[in-house]
Amino acid sequence: MKLHELRDNPGATKRKKRIGRGPGSGMGKMGGRGIKGQKSRSGVAIAGYEGGQMPLYQRLPKRGFNKPNRKAFAVVNLGLIQKFVDAGKLDAKSAIDEDALVASGLVRRKKDGIRVLAKGDVSAKLNLTVTGASKSAIEAVEKAGGSLTVTTAQAAE
Repeated sequence: MKLHELRDNPGATKRKKRIGRGPGSGMGKMGGRGIKGQKSRSGVAIAGYEGGQMPLYQRLPKRGFNKPNRKAFAVVNLGLIQKFVDAGKLDAKSAIDEDALVASGLVRRKKDGIRVLAKGDVSAKLNLTVTGASKSAIEAVEKAGGSLTVTTAQAAE
């Protein structure tokens, strides 16, 4: 095998279709666009246009509402907090606030605050201070002998 004998596998490469290069190419004159009409011209943008009929996306009913000033909370489950305490990434003896949760790697970023949910079991005496918490999460922490303080008025929804 020499360098000049190198070839790609048959069928591995396909030659580019050269449009509008004369009748011999089979794609000459109109270049495969048919005759006249909007689609034969350049700069056509008719996606979703239905020939003047009301397009489907406009005929369908609009549903729901997106609150423009809604708050996005970083959600943490109690089971995960317990797991991080067991692994030694969080110190259960000291107060755990939102900065400590971010520093431990449990939460990537605070967003509009951190909200604690009651999924999982908690056995350590935790002293948590967060933006939000569910009622069942507060009960579970207090049952384990700890305290969960919610900093804003958004205590339990």
